Amino acid sequence: MLKYLPLLLICVSYACSGTTNDDGDKRIVRVETVYGNMDIMLFNETPLHRDNFIKLIEDGFYEDLLFHRVIDNFMIQGGDPVSRNATGDTQPGSGGPGYTIPAEIHDHLYHRKGALAAARLGDNVNPDRESSGSQFYIVHGSLFTDQQLDEMEQRIQAMEEHEFTSRNFRRLEKEYLDRDEVPDYAAIASRIEELGNEYYSSGNHFKFSDEMRESYTTVGGAPHLDGSYTVFGQVIEGFEVIDKIASVETNSAARPREDIKMNIRVIR
Repeated sequence: MLKYLPLLLICVSYACSGTTNDDGDKRIVRVETVYGNMDIMLFNETPLHRDNFIKLIEDGFYEDLLFHRVIDNFMIQGGDPVSRNATGDTQPGSGGPGYTIPAEIHDHLYHRKGALAAARLGDNVNPDRESSGSQFYIVHGSLFTDQQLDEMEQRIQAMEEHEFTSRNFRRLEKEYLDRDEVPDYAAIASRIEELGNEYYSSGNHFKFSDEMRESYTTVGGAPHLDGSYTVFGQVIEGFEVIDKIASVETNSAARPREDIKMNIRVIR
């Protein structure tokens, strides 16, 4: 609970000030760089990420931070406070505001070009896929064929099943341990199979929608990240800026050889 306390205070603050977006009006922020500006619409379906991002922006948290990790045809990443004073021989990427944000992953919010998403630690140390409190990435991506999307869909479904099994195994095993009983692993396996049949027979398997396929085959993106990271915004103006930043020269750790500073402000 304590690690979420700063986030809870942010949400309470915004609720008290009336900034709830109940009218459906989406907030827009502007990321300013030497390569131009990117205007980003924030999604109301991800209120924890939206309100946290706005609060950090208004506090000046992102002023002069770097895009510290840039991979052409994939994404541009920033938001680490360590990057503000990082020397050329260091690699930012582990810093943040001291808290994480619960995942807000929705199938219809996906990694098309220009998607704004939250960076996070890997599943091996972060099984709940909680987001970094400040680090984000903007998708550059590439184009995909329908055949490639079919193959990727199968891989995502396999990962989804593995995560479902692992999560329920931990939960069911803990129930035994909480009762000071030796876990009955045969019974646990049987129960997981039952839960899986119920869950996936209801159509819960990941699938690329027609809209997603249209985007990935015409605009491009990073579909292999879908279902695993919280997408909480979308670039609506300044796509050429993504292209420019993504194409800069980087070192072996994907840090641009020339610093690319950002400033972010709320414009609506």
